[in-house]
Amino acid sequence: MWSIMTTAQPLSVATQPLAADGKKPSSGRFVYLDIFRGLAVAGMILVDNPGSDDGAYWPIKHAEWNGWTPADFIFPSFLFLVGVSMVFSFSARLRRGESRQQILFHVFRRSLILIAIGLLVNASPIIGLDLHTWRFEGVTQRIALCYLAAAILVLWSNRRGQWIALGACLVGYWMIMRFVPVPGFGVPGRDISFIDPDRNLVAWLDRKLFTGHLYNVTRDPEGIISTIPAIATTLMGVLTGHLLLSEKKSSIKATRMLLIGVLGVTSGLIWNFWFPINKNLWTSSFVLFTGGFALVFLAFLYWVLEIKQWRGPWTMPILVFGVNAIVGFVADSLVYGPGYSFTVKGHNGTAISWHDAAQVRLVSFGLSEANASLVYSLAAVLFCWILLWFMWRKRIFIKV
Repeated sequence: MWSIMTTAQPLSVATQPLAADGKKPSSGRFVYLDIFRGLAVAGMILVDNPGSDDGAYWPIKHAEWNGWTPADFIFPSFLFLVGVSMVFSFSARLRRGESRQQILFHVFRRSLILIAIGLLVNASPIIGLDLHTWRFEGVTQRIALCYLAAAILVLWSNRRGQWIALGACLVGYWMIMRFVPVPGFGVPGRDISFIDPDRNLVAWLDRKLFTGHLYNVTRDPEGIISTIPAIATTLMGVLTGHLLLSEKKSSIKATRMLLIGVLGVTSGLIWNFWFPINKNLWTSSFVLFTGGFALVFLAFLYWVLEIKQWRGPWTMPILVFGVNAIVGFVADSLVYGPGYSFTVKGHNGTAISWHDAAQVRLVSFGLSEANASLVYSLAAVLFCWILLWFMWRKRIFIKV
């Protein structure tokens, strides 16, 4: 269940809470992972809360279909970090004498809790509860499924098996999307265009199972079938965790992460010609491209924080998000939920959302649409940070 901690105990699937000064980690703490996670949480809040959905700057808007923006790196980074942290956590627990069955039971329970959190956030009255359109798929639901699948592979296979599973997810998903006929439409690339937004197998199954409950009405970015390549993203983190846990020199670890990351980015860009980079479908090229980025960025953070030991007060604002990531996700919903659901009267007397009203007010101050949108996004990040900062000050860390 949920745990509230005021001392240094295990946090989430990562490690143990950081010392309050943000400089010296407690035993077993990996600051570079917390910094990466904290930046991902802050980025998630920034991207989720644009003042203008259309007028926001390009880097903080998701690609509409094929292609990518910097915003599209955020969710894959979460899954990547789940995989890395899993290796550290399971290794430590096995050394303490826990059995694989005990660890799997804990993984299963945690996965159910994450699914419940996602469902509750989707159904929250703050967001706008409507049982007829209650969305069942979501971010934490996908994290839970990927965590469970990757955990089974970590506990009952070796690195070779994990590499094979990674390849099978990527190639197998491409084959499903390319050669399996979409009921009612035909074979992709022959009868219909390849990865058409609505006429693809992922969207078809989601409509079959959850009609009326989808994020984009006819499809969902966290679809059932597209969870297969998302598992591959988590396995890239798992394999990175094995490297970091090895006895190799720190400089060798950083160099390998950098080189493999560059290879991943390059491979994703090459595969993009035949299987386009697409976050909504989590295509195999998207996995390699974003996983490669995560490796490169982690190599950079590892070099800065672990090898060079360049730590200090500058880490604290980021760690506030990094050590309470699940609370950051819930806090994010406290911003965009009311922002889009609650209304006020506009100039012409019609009801407009808080979100739209705030954008209009910011533009009235002389800001451009893009700058007004950015101010709104930054305000959302600041609001969530303040909530988590109070928890940081009290040394309250919540884990699942």
